Amino acid sequence: MRAKFDRPAWRMLMSYARPQRRTVLFGGTLVLLAGLAAAAQPLAAKALVDRLGTGDEITGFLVLLVGLALAGAAIAMAGQYLLERAGESVVLVARKRLARRLVSLRVPAVHRAEPGDLLSRFTSDTTLLREVCTNALVGLVTGAVTTVVMIVMMGVMDLVLLGVTAAVLVVVGVLAGAGMPMIEKASRAAQEAVGETGARLERALGAVRTVKAAGAEAREIAAIEDSAGRAWLAGIRSARWESIVHGSNGLAIQAAFLAVLAVGGGRVATGAMSLSTLVAFLLFLFYLTEPIGELLHASSRLQIGLAAVRRLAEVDGMPAEPAPQGTAQPGTGAAPLAFEDVRFRYGPERPEVLRGVSFEIPAGGMTAFVGASGAGKSTMFGLIERFYEPDAGRILLDGRALADWDLAELRASIGYVEQDAPVLSGTLRDNLVYGRPEATDEEIWDAVVQTRLDTLVERLPDGLDTAVGHRGNHLSGGERQRIALARALVRRPRVLLLDEVTSQLDAVNEMAIREVVTAVAKTATVLVVAHRLSTVTSADRIVVLDNGIVRAVGTHDELVANDPLYAEFAATQLLTG
Repeated sequence: MRAKFDRPAWRMLMSYARPQRRTVLFGGTLVLLAGLAAAAQPLAAKALVDRLGTGDEITGFLVLLVGLALAGAAIAMAGQYLLERAGESVVLVARKRLARRLVSLRVPAVHRAEPGDLLSRFTSDTTLLREVCTNALVGLVTGAVTTVVMIVMMGVMDLVLLGVTAAVLVVVGVLAGAGMPMIEKASRAAQEAVGETGARLERALGAVRTVKAAGAEAREIAAIEDSAGRAWLAGIRSARWESIVHGSNGLAIQAAFLAVLAVGGGRVATGAMSLSTLVAFLLFLFYLTEPIGELLHASSRLQIGLAAVRRLAEVDGMPAEPAPQGTAQPGTGAAPLAFEDVRFRYGPERPEVLRGVSFEIPAGGMTAFVGASGAGKSTMFGLIERFYEPDAGRILLDGRALADWDLAELRASIGYVEQDAPVLSGTLRDNLVYGRPEATDEEIWDAVVQTRLDTLVERLPDGLDTAVGHRGNHLSGGERQRIALARALVRRPRVLLLDEVTSQLDAVNEMAIREVVTAVAKTATVLVVAHRLSTVTSADRIVVLDNGIVRAVGTHDELVANDPLYAEFAATQLLTG
């Protein structure tokens, strides 16, 4: 069976259970004591039957039987509570660990994965650990110990009947051995299909306007239902094998009961054994149903849990960014930037996006990057933020290679306004201080006024504390862009990266933002990706990119006079005036 020999999965499973080992051990001990209390009841029943035959007093044995039953139930409840509590703690630790890992994943790893599938691992897969790391592991031990104890007692009573019982119970072992790997395989397929369902649903909800505008609701629903159907089929396969494994337990016990009754009745008739021994043996056989069922249930739960652990282990295997080395302490003042023969591609099978890019940007001022779509402009910003690492060459900030910077310190020095200007769920204030939570109200309001958000704030019902909706869906595209810019300004960056920051602004707000950027360029190094001629002409220098290489560097007038491609951009209004 695969799970039995999968040491990494078992090791990871144990790592989740280890912090709760004392609680699990104590709870498991209580559950075991409850099982042993149940195992003692047939012996008390045998003594009771013997006393009935002799006419002796039976009150004490009746009290003992009732006491054993009550004590066993109370101990079992206490032990089960401790195990459930430990299970919840395991889930909490697993989710904290997974959250840290997911948020620290490198950007390429996140882009290769499906967000819905990662969310499924965080929710459903971690939930499966609750029972596996506590009840299932304890069930294996307590079920095995209780079964062994009962079988030994049954052997002491009558070896012949034990042999009859063992012959029938072998069926359980054969069916369990065949079914356990199938349960694990079906469970893993079901969990993967659930992840795919979540990924498809996240895709549809994340682009709900596009879906509706394209009239694609039926197609998206069909795709979601298809993956949900595969999850259902895999779950049915798992349930089928679980029912076969567990059903065989009940069938085997019943067959053993009939066989023992027949053989034992004959032995009682011949005087080979007493009636009380047969009664006690049948009671042992009846009570044996629970520990064997517990063993089978624990084994099947472990197969499901190991499938979940393997999916969690896949996340652990994804490349993550290095942990920050303490609190980031960015420097002050504008910083120079340089690219030295930088080459980069998004994957081994993908073409090069940057092919030996080199340029130097002095501290301060504004530098604009222009070029056709796919020339590598946004890619350079991703490399500066170290979302990606160059395949060759170096990028230097303030004279230091980016690879030598502490990642938190590097990013604390940079303000980045993305092309789609994402806004997070929460209030407007939450978004503005997202990159610098300690910002004062004065600093926040200064950024609000600079980016012309003050009129928006004034008309919002709760001002800065107004919720902006999921992904800022209560705002216009231009408002989201200005919020993203204000968020970057609150950060007080040494380098400000602006990727198409004015693309969704009207002429009045665009002019205001240009004035803000010009002012910021006096204290920070501003890098702008732009297609609007009005933005480009005000830059101190312009870098023209063409198919992953630097074609020319200069001012607007110099490039119009000396670079045909840039002149064509300006003349054909690919740089929109």
